[in-house]
Amino acid sequence: MTPIFATDINGLLLALAVLLAGGLLCLLAGPRARLAHLLGASTAALASLIGLTAALPALSVAGSQQVALSWPAAGLNLALTLDPLAAFFLLPIFLLTFCGALYAIDYLHFPARSWRAGLHWFFYNTLGASMAVVVLAANGLVFMLAWELMSLSSFFLVTHDYQEEKVRQAGWLYLVATHIGAAFLFFVFFEASRVAGSLDFASFAALRALPVDATLLLFFAALIGFGAKAGLFPLHVWLPDAHPAAPSHVSAIMSGVMIKTALYGLLRLLTWLPPIPAWAGIAVALLGITGALFGIAMAATQTDIKRSLAYSTVENIGLIFLGLGLWLFCQATGHEQAAVLALVGALLHIWNHSLFKGLLFLGAGSVVHATGKRELSALGGLLRRMPLTGSLLLFGAAAISALPPLNGFISEWLLYLSLFNAGQDAAGGAAFFFMLLAILLALTGGLVVLVMTRLLGVALQGEPRSAAAAEAHESSAVLIAAMSIPAALCLLVGVMPQLPLQGISGPLLTLLAPNHAPTGSPLLPPFGPAWSLSLLTGLAALVAIVAIRTWRRRNASRLATWGCGYLKPSARMAYTAGSYSQFAQDTVFCSCVTPTGASTRGPALFPPPAQFGQERLDPALTRWFLPLFGKLAERAYAFRRLQAGQLSIYVLYIFIATILLLGWGIMAP
Repeated sequence: MTPIFATDINGLLLALAVLLAGGLLCLLAGPRARLAHLLGASTAALASLIGLTAALPALSVAGSQQVALSWPAAGLNLALTLDPLAAFFLLPIFLLTFCGALYAIDYLHFPARSWRAGLHWFFYNTLGASMAVVVLAANGLVFMLAWELMSLSSFFLVTHDYQEEKVRQAGWLYLVATHIGAAFLFFVFFEASRVAGSLDFASFAALRALPVDATLLLFFAALIGFGAKAGLFPLHVWLPDAHPAAPSHVSAIMSGVMIKTALYGLLRLLTWLPPIPAWAGIAVALLGITGALFGIAMAATQTDIKRSLAYSTVENIGLIFLGLGLWLFCQATGHEQAAVLALVGALLHIWNHSLFKGLLFLGAGSVVHATGKRELSALGGLLRRMPLTGSLLLFGAAAISALPPLNGFISEWLLYLSLFNAGQDAAGGAAFFFMLLAILLALTGGLVVLVMTRLLGVALQGEPRSAAAAEAHESSAVLIAAMSIPAALCLLVGVMPQLPLQGISGPLLTLLAPNHAPTGSPLLPPFGPAWSLSLLTGLAALVAIVAIRTWRRRNASRLATWGCGYLKPSARMAYTAGSYSQFAQDTVFCSCVTPTGASTRGPALFPPPAQFGQERLDPALTRWFLPLFGKLAERAYAFRRLQAGQLSIYVLYIFIATILLLGWGIMAP
C-alpha cells in the first residue's frame, strides 16, 4: 500500500481517527458504563471540534485537497477529497455531533454495570465518522461502504430501546427503506463506472457526454436512492417512526444532518451529469412542494411531540427539493438570476434546517426527560416549570416558522424571490406555474405556524394535564448549553445573513458549472449592514419592552382568570392537540391525511362510559407500500417450492447456473 497525504486535510483525518478510536475504546470499556459514557461523549465532542476547525477554512478555498490510500495489486483506490461543497456539509455534521454528545452526557442514564453505554457510543461515533466519510468520499466504493456503515450504525441507534416492540418495528422499517434506496445507488455507481471506466469520482467527468435518456435514467435512479434516505415524499415512510423511536440527541442528528448526506450525494451527482431537461426540474419541484404540504399536514394531526417534529422534517426536505427543482428548471430555461436565488435558498435552508430542527428535537427530548411523556395530552403548563427549555423551544418554533429575525426567514425569502423573479420573466402558463408555487409555499408557511403554535401551545401553556407534567423540572445546565448553541446560530444567521451567504459562495461555484454560470450578478436581497442594524435595534426594543412589562407584573395584583361561569376550572377546560387543529382538518386538509376515529359508545339505555380513539396512519405507507410489498411477498411465496431441502437438488441448481454463466460469457461480445 502507498499512502499519499495532503497536509491541509490532516485535521479531518485526525477527527475521523478520534471518532473511531473513541468508539473502540467504549467497546473495550466493557460493562463499565460510566467509563464508556465519559469516553464516548468526550471523544465525540473533541473530534467534532477538530473537524469544525478543519472544515471551516475549506469552505471558502477554491480547489480541493485529497488524501488517497492506493493498493494497485487489489485495484483499490481509497480516496477522500475536501472541497467547498464537502466542507459545506461537514460543518453541520460536526456541529450537531458535538451538540448531541454534549446533550447525551445528562440525557442518557445507564446502569453501573451495563454494556449498553459502550455499544451506544460505539455506534454514535461510528455514525459521526461515516457521515463525514460519505461527504469526503472521492470514490464510489468508499462512498457506498461509508453509506452502508452510516445506515447500520443509525439502525442500532434507532433501536436503542429495543425492548419496546414499536421501536423494533421502526428500526426494521428504516433498515428496509434505506437498503432499497441503496440498491438504486449501487445501480447508479455501477452504471457510472461502466461509462467512466473507473469508480473514481475524478473519472466521472465522462458522464457529461451521456445522451439525454441515459442522463435521466441515472438522475431518477439517484433521486429514488437518495430520496429514500432524505425522507422525500412518498419515500419518507420510515422517518416518522424512526425519529421518535431514537434517543432525542440521535433524532436531532438524523433529522438535522444524516438525511442531508443524501442531498449531498444528489448535488454531487449533478456536478457530473450534463444539463437536466426543464421538465425534470418541474417534476422535482412538484415533488418537493407536494411533500412539504403533506408533511406539514400530517404534523398537524400528530399527538406525539417527536412524531410531529419528524413529519415537519418531511416538510422542510420538501422545501429544499422545491428549491433544487426550481434551480434545475430555471437553469434549463435561461432564468439565470432565479436559478441562482433558488439554489442559494436551498443551500441555506440545508444549514438552517440543521440548526432549528436540531434545537427542536433536543428541546423535545428535554421535555420527555423531565416528564417521561411524549403525548401532548399528558403535558401542559411546562413553560412555568421549565422556563429556559420552553423559551428555547419557542425560539426554535419561531425559526422554523420563518419569522424574522431568525434564520428560517432568510432561506424561505430567497425561495420567494426566486419564484417572483422567474414569474416576472415568464409568460403564459409558466408565469401561472410560478404563481401557483408561490401560493402553495405561502400555504405551507401558514400551516407551519399552525403546527408550531399547536405543538408548543398545548405542551407549554395552560395547566398540567398529568402528574408527570405537574412535577416537571428544568433541564440541567448541560442540556441547556447543548440547546443554546444552535439557538444562538439561528439568531446569528437571521441577523447577519451576509456571513452564511458569503460561506455559500464556494459551494455555489462548485455546483454552477461554467456553462451554467450566470452572466450577471445574482439579484440578492438587501441583507447588508442596514438589515443587521435594523434587526438589532428591533431586538433591543423588544427586550426592553419585555423587561418593563415583567417588572410591572411583579407589583401588580393577581386575580383569578374568569372561568366562563365555571367556579372550578380544570386542565380539561382547554384546547387539546386534536381540537386545536380540528378546523384545519375539516376545511383545508385532504381526507387522506385526517385521522380515523372509532367510538365504543353502546346503544343501551344506560350505556357505560364512552371511549373515543383515533389512528393517525401514514397513507403512503398503509395505502401504497404495504399493499405493494404484500403482493410481492405472495409472489415470492410461490418460489418456496424450489427449497427442496435435498443437497442433490441444490447442486443441480449450481450446475445450471454455472452453465448459463459460461454461455453468457461466451456469447457476450
